[in-house]
Amino acid sequence: MSGTSEGPAPAADLDRGAVTESDDYASPRTEPLTARAESPPYRSVFTAAPLAMAVVDREGLVVGANDGFGALFGSPPGELTGRIAADLVDLASDARNWHAYREMLRGREAMLHCTRRLKHPDGQSMWIQVTVTPLGQDGCLLMSLTDISAHRELQGRLRHLQMHDPVTRLPNRTLFFERLTATLEAESYEESGTGRIGLCYLDLDGFKAVNDTLGHRVGDRLLAAVAERLTRCADEAGYGRTSAPLVARLGGDEFALLVEDSTGTEQLADLAEAVLEAVQAPFDLAGQRVSVSASIGVVERRAADTTATALMQAADTTLYWAKADGKARWTLFDPERNAHRMTRQALASTLRPAIERDEFVLEYQPLVGMEDGRLRGVEALVRWNHPQFGMLTPNRFIGLAEEDGSIVPLGRWILRTACRQARRWQVDHPDEPPLFVSVNVAVRQVWDSDLVADVAETLGETGLAPQLLQLELTESAVMGSAGRPLQALQALSGMGVRIAIDDFGTGYSNLAYLSRLPVSVLKLDGSFVRGFQYESDKEGAVAPNPADEVVVEAMIQLAHRLGITVTAECVETSAQASRLRRIGCDTGQGWLYSRPVSPDRISELLGPGEEHSARAGGQAVVKP
Repeated sequence: MSGTSEGPAPAADLDRGAVTESDDYASPRTEPLTARAESPPYRSVFTAAPLAMAVVDREGLVVGANDGFGALFGSPPGELTGRIAADLVDLASDARNWHAYREMLRGREAMLHCTRRLKHPDGQSMWIQVTVTPLGQDGCLLMSLTDISAHRELQGRLRHLQMHDPVTRLPNRTLFFERLTATLEAESYEESGTGRIGLCYLDLDGFKAVNDTLGHRVGDRLLAAVAERLTRCADEAGYGRTSAPLVARLGGDEFALLVEDSTGTEQLADLAEAVLEAVQAPFDLAGQRVSVSASIGVVERRAADTTATALMQAADTTLYWAKADGKARWTLFDPERNAHRMTRQALASTLRPAIERDEFVLEYQPLVGMEDGRLRGVEALVRWNHPQFGMLTPNRFIGLAEEDGSIVPLGRWILRTACRQARRWQVDHPDEPPLFVSVNVAVRQVWDSDLVADVAETLGETGLAPQLLQLELTESAVMGSAGRPLQALQALSGMGVRIAIDDFGTGYSNLAYLSRLPVSVLKLDGSFVRGFQYESDKEGAVAPNPADEVVVEAMIQLAHRLGITVTAECVETSAQASRLRRIGCDTGQGWLYSRPVSPDRISELLGPGEEHSARAGGQAVVKP
């Protein structure tokens, strides 16, 4: 009988554990053991014991064995006498156990306990539990062997059940991560292979509908059928390679194909394409014809540059992109897109604390009368002075604030800060016509807070007159308003607050509906104004479509008949301003007049001796 593990062939010398008289810790071989072995009590116990036992002298040789020991090796006990004990159980193939055994022969260790896999003379493998203990002062050792093959086989079966999915028979999430972690260990990819790893992470589109309509039994059959097709795809992908991708079911309708020693993104793309095609073919499940598709996130990178957690996070993110992009497709991980997502997530998680830390500031963009070029009001525009990302404009965070509800406290802060500033300008410049301040309001502020109460409280605290406050709502939010939003708008208008529709023309554009709303101002979307950029005195200029001016003029005239004033956004050239003034637009806003500026700059425009406007091409321009 010999061990299956490779190792140096033992020999009965010092290197194999034999102790000679030249060793300063050895003594001449004595005979106490023989005398003890001849004693009837010892011999009867040693012989009758069901445990396989052998006595080993200090040179590592078997000096006695019982019948159980001989049966284990398929030899009479007498034939084992004089054999090197370490050879019988292949101790030398394991460096740690071999060192401990040699220390026991020298009397420096108290016990050795290990498990070895050996081959029986009949050719079958078996697992043996080896225990070596000192016998006494004579320095001999007792080697006890127990056949634990049945126990190990049971353990193997239990582990297989624990590590495999009962529905698909595929490796489960636990075994998948065990394999993934082992693959990413440095020694596994440094010795050989490409040093790269790839992952296709997929779930089934429409699987819930199958469960809901056909039942979970059919759903389980579908999962098993998908598993078979994925395994076939993996086998085909692994043809001619060292190994096939590992296919695992991670839970629900989620599967993964792990590619060790990936050769690059092309290999992963080919695998993803094959999986998509395989899954999209109809399934015949006990007479039920079922069709589904899959969305796949694909990640491929150097093994040394990632971890199991990072790889799965990237795969999960990419799977989400595949779903968001329309499903039934695979999407490759994009670091830039992921960085944007991470930034968005970082902003979302710090929005509410940022309000408490006063990280937001307001800038103000002038609203200028088209006829006289005088400063009439300002629009308050919020900025986030982020400690990590710098000054952020509203398009970076307002959408996030609306999603998580933090727009309510943020909007309340904007309202109070803007009203307080408008009142301060009024107090500091009593000889000037007071400026109105325009504040943007999100629909969620109307639904999730008492906007009317907030406005009333703010006006009361700041002392700002209601007619100097203008609230801007988007066209899609105002048009079709009913119930609470309409009631809030009517209450605010009744207080004297002006209501403006922002970005008008991008949504319903239902001017007739305006007669039923308490709207004071229309702010024309910049897309209309950009059509007015024609410079008549510019050589080679191409005239715009005359319909643009006709449409805008019609909107302005109808708005005026309804008692509504019109503000043009994104006015950038004097030609635009001239044409807008000619067709009756009331107020202009844009870079022609000023970019958004700090409150101090607005104060300078209102200050004594300060020019409020300057002529440029016949049009009044507020100097920033």
